[in-house]
Amino acid sequence: MFDGPFDVFALIIAIIAVLIAIKASSQAAELRRRLASLEEMFYAQRQVQPPPLMPAQVQAEAPATTAAEPPPLAPEAEAAPPPLVTEEVSPPPLAASTEADTPPPLPAPAPGFEERLGTRWVVWIGGLALALGGFFMVRYSIEAGLVGPGVRVFLGGLFAAALLGAGEWSRRKETISNIAALPIANIPAILTAAGTAVAFATIYAAYALYGFLVPATAFVLLGLVALGTLAAALLHGPALAGLGVVGAFVTPILVSSGKPDYWALYIYLAIVTAASFGLARIRLWRWLAVTTIAFAVLWIFPGLDTSELQVAPHAFHAIAGFVLAALLVVCGFMFGPTVEDGEIEPVSSSSLGAYLFGAMLIVLSSAHADLALIAFTLLVGGTLFVAWRAPAATGALGAAAATVFIVFAEWAVRANPDMLVLPGGPMPGVGPTAIDSSVTLHLVMAAIFAAGFGIAGFLAQGRSNSAVIPVVWSAAAVATPIAILVALYARIAHLDRSIPFAILAVLLAAAFGAATEALARREDRPGAATSVALFATGTLGALALALTFALEKGWLTIALALMSLGTAWISLQRPIPVLRRLAAIFAAIVTARIGYDPRIVGDAVGTTPIFNWLLWGYGLPAASFWGASIFLRRRSDDPPLRIVEAAAILFTALLAFMEIRHLATGGRMTSPPSLLEFGLQVCVALAMAIGLERLRLRSHSIVHNVGAVVLTAIAGLISVFGLLILENPWLLSSVDVGGLVFNLLLLGYALPAVLMLLLSYAVAGHRPVAYANTIAGGALVFALTYLTLEIRRFYHGPVLLYGATTGAEQYTYSIGWLAFGVVLLGVGILVNSERARLASAAVIALTILKAFVIDMSTLTGVYRALSFMCLGIVLVAIGWLYQRILFRRQVAPPPAPQAST
Repeated sequence: MFDGPFDVFALIIAIIAVLIAIKASSQAAELRRRLASLEEMFYAQRQVQPPPLMPAQVQAEAPATTAAEPPPLAPEAEAAPPPLVTEEVSPPPLAASTEADTPPPLPAPAPGFEERLGTRWVVWIGGLALALGGFFMVRYSIEAGLVGPGVRVFLGGLFAAALLGAGEWSRRKETISNIAALPIANIPAILTAAGTAVAFATIYAAYALYGFLVPATAFVLLGLVALGTLAAALLHGPALAGLGVVGAFVTPILVSSGKPDYWALYIYLAIVTAASFGLARIRLWRWLAVTTIAFAVLWIFPGLDTSELQVAPHAFHAIAGFVLAALLVVCGFMFGPTVEDGEIEPVSSSSLGAYLFGAMLIVLSSAHADLALIAFTLLVGGTLFVAWRAPAATGALGAAAATVFIVFAEWAVRANPDMLVLPGGPMPGVGPTAIDSSVTLHLVMAAIFAAGFGIAGFLAQGRSNSAVIPVVWSAAAVATPIAILVALYARIAHLDRSIPFAILAVLLAAAFGAATEALARREDRPGAATSVALFATGTLGALALALTFALEKGWLTIALALMSLGTAWISLQRPIPVLRRLAAIFAAIVTARIGYDPRIVGDAVGTTPIFNWLLWGYGLPAASFWGASIFLRRRSDDPPLRIVEAAAILFTALLAFMEIRHLATGGRMTSPPSLLEFGLQVCVALAMAIGLERLRLRSHSIVHNVGAVVLTAIAGLISVFGLLILENPWLLSSVDVGGLVFNLLLLGYALPAVLMLLLSYAVAGHRPVAYANTIAGGALVFALTYLTLEIRRFYHGPVLLYGATTGAEQYTYSIGWLAFGVVLLGVGILVNSERARLASAAVIALTILKAFVIDMSTLTGVYRALSFMCLGIVLVAIGWLYQRILFRRQVAPPPAPQAST
């Protein structure tokens, strides 16, 4: 509360100040409007500028204006007399000048926040509140049991009529009083939209909830309301259309019952969709058609996740929406809008694709029920027909092909041990689930789809002047039959060897080959070259599938790799960019395939070294990718070529690594690694890196460049962690290294040292010096390691891990290291190699460190003395060599005595 009269007085003053401010703001706004009107009147009535001077006046005023700067003299101008004015010219009319010089009126000021709030936002919220109020009143009356069903329907109809009447009265009132309606917040349109939504809800409730109306009567009444909404939207504009469509599609949610009647729901939605599509067609409102399609597709989902799925009404909804979209939305077909010839219109294609998606969901949710399959087949056939007649809907072919493949692929994934396999033949009869459903029905559908897409795609060539439309038809004609054949093979033959499917693939390849030859002999049309290339690629793909079906599982990988090679060769004959991308796609698919099962054929790899399934599964794809890269490189160096080159390097490396693992483990691919495996892997990786280093100098390929570095890094990691640590026979591994000279040490340490040295010379001068020196340092480490382990093999036998180190063994290490350093120094002197001399210095320094750290403490007696004596002799000899041979100083002769004068 207030503490005293002062606070009360202050509050009163504040209230009065607020009222005065509001009044002053209103007066200021009124003054601004009056000032704007006065400015418009002033500019409309102001006088024009005086007319331009006449010739006589110009002559009279010319001397005065040009006396300061006379023009240059000309003889002809001085001799000629001045022109005589014989006739007075009257000035132009004043009205014309006034009309020409009148400026345009000032633009109206933008509406402020208060104007937008009071004229637009309040109207929107009010219309929405009216519609929701009617819906919630009906719902409340149902839940509370206030009035009977008949009274509820009557009150709903009365409320709808009142809203429609108010909307029409306000529209006519605005027309009579010449009040311009706001373009966004039109009060008559919003009132009419609310009345329309309530009318929809009332009729639907009378039919679906209470049974007052039979289906025929409900259909007529809802149709009348839909037509009334269409007519009203033509008068009131897009506001009514938007609110009416949203209200009509939301009505079944707000006014619902415990047991849904899908037939009533989808009949109602069909009428609403027809009215909305009709309005969108008349007013060419693309947004309205897209909104209607989105709502219609969302209404397919209710009931799909239940066990008692009603297939018939859901199929009716998809078919009815598809037909309405084809009749009213697709450009250039029946009653659809016009479009330029050869243009693929997005809304036309997406409208058909949306209902195809809905039909596909019904098939998958119903476990491939017969009615759902039939409805889906009808929509796919309708898509081909509409796209044939209306090129604007050609984009829907992609959606049709994708949904067909998804349906058959999902059917193939439902495999179980009870599934029928060839060559026993299809099982007759129709069952309730996909597991024991009619295989015959799916085979008939597959034949229809394959023939429909293939024949239509071939016949569509040459019918359009567009370069894109025939390519879309040919892509669908090639991809769809191949995808269906693969899905059927997986479902029926279980990816096993199947001669009947191989025959089907050969027949498909023959059909594609005939289409290729026929199209190649035709005259050149837009898109013809690409279509011919696609059919030729389909021929190769079908032949590869025939090879896959006729042989074993692993041949699928080989077939896809051969498709990459064949596509690359075709791209060389016909330089079409899409073929280069197809070759890269095939290479990527094969790469993903080995990620699923690196053994290609599972446990059936075989036990024979080298000549087993790995040779075919990795060798043939590697050869195919190398050949494809050669073909692709003849045109350009682009991303598809790099993908294929990367796949070639990857498969070559994997072939070597997998064969090494198979050899080292005796065919047991899951066994732990060994010294033999690590040694062979390092040698192969280094050899491949040397080859890529040589190849990249000629090809200048970034893939070859990166591949060489990656293989070098892999060899380094295996060398350090595999050979020097994990499988080092002196540290952790108790492996039997074999004989005295020809043993695993030669393979695991000596040969890698030689290959590292060769690799360091291969990169010298072409890569950074540090890179080459690092590889050379690795060669030195492995050479010294080999020498050390070989000495230990001499003292301990084939198993180096056990046994104490004797004095003689320690002395042998020192002598061996020292001799190795001397050999390196001699090589460096003979070939004048600074790198060899530096390596010699490193080995000798290590020997010196060993002598003073290890030998001095562990050796005794004659071995200690001999160790240091030999070390001293060698060091003195090395010093002498450096002084006398490498860095011999030239002594300058003494200066000659000068003669005395």
